[in-house]
Amino acid sequence: MKLSRSLIPDLSALQAFEAAARHGSFTRAAVELNLTQSAVSRQIKDLETQLGVALFERVRQRIVLSTAGRHLRPEAEQLLAGLERLTLRAASARDATGHLTIATLPTFGSRWLMPRLPKFLSQHPGLQATVVTRSGVFDMAAEGVDIAIHYGAPVWAGGDCTYLCRETVVPVAAPSLLNRFGPERLLEQAPLLHLTSRPMLWADWLAQNGHSTAEAFHGHRFEQFALLIEAAKAGLGLALVPGYLIEREVQQGRLHVVFDGSLTTDAAYHVVLPESRVSDRLSQGFVDWILGEV
Repeated sequence: MKLSRSLIPDLSALQAFEAAARHGSFTRAAVELNLTQSAVSRQIKDLETQLGVALFERVRQRIVLSTAGRHLRPEAEQLLAGLERLTLRAASARDATGHLTIATLPTFGSRWLMPRLPKFLSQHPGLQATVVTRSGVFDMAAEGVDIAIHYGAPVWAGGDCTYLCRETVVPVAAPSLLNRFGPERLLEQAPLLHLTSRPMLWADWLAQNGHSTAEAFHGHRFEQFALLIEAAKAGLGLALVPGYLIEREVQQGRLHVVFDGSLTTDAAYHVVLPESRVSDRLSQGFVDWILGEV
């Protein structure tokens, strides 16, 4: 059973409510919306009547959200943001032959995908791509994402995972760190740099390469590989980084692989399609292309 459209709030009323909630003022909301204060007040009053709840309370000459208003605000913001994205996509796709929204891990996207994406786009003239960053599993359908690059186990609710590759990390250091400690003292005295989402990397690397793990968890921590790489370049310590992410820095001599031992992680990269797009030719074409690039 569907809700009658006569019961669905008017878009202009939701815009008035969201602006007034954000500004805490009918007057400032009216300025933003290019309306009079009385028009904004009337729209919100009509919305309150339609919903059967008070959305604002007056406290000492100012308005504050009621309990119902606080509950409605994030829903209204999400709805308006979705309408804004829909409008922008429709306007920008006027001359496009197709569209793909790709979600990628931040550093993977900037350092591996971006240099290669022009090749895929050149094979699909007129295709419009939107690239967003995500670090975990999310609802692809709700966020309008067609393809996701995922690191971890091949598990994604409502998604079909295709294996790309495992990750091999190598220990690297900046020239300044090598000059400071010398290769023979690096492991004993230089700080270790850690990725917060993979806290066992150094312990696993040290154990696999015959070193003590007593100091495996000491050092500085960073949320993304991009920050970890910059920290290593700045000489803050030794870092374990996937080799494909630092090709440019190694070629330029800004980072050096300091030991022979590498570590291949248990988790892997996967490309994920929503189950509804598994048979889509464009999405499957991207999967085939990225497998070839890997």
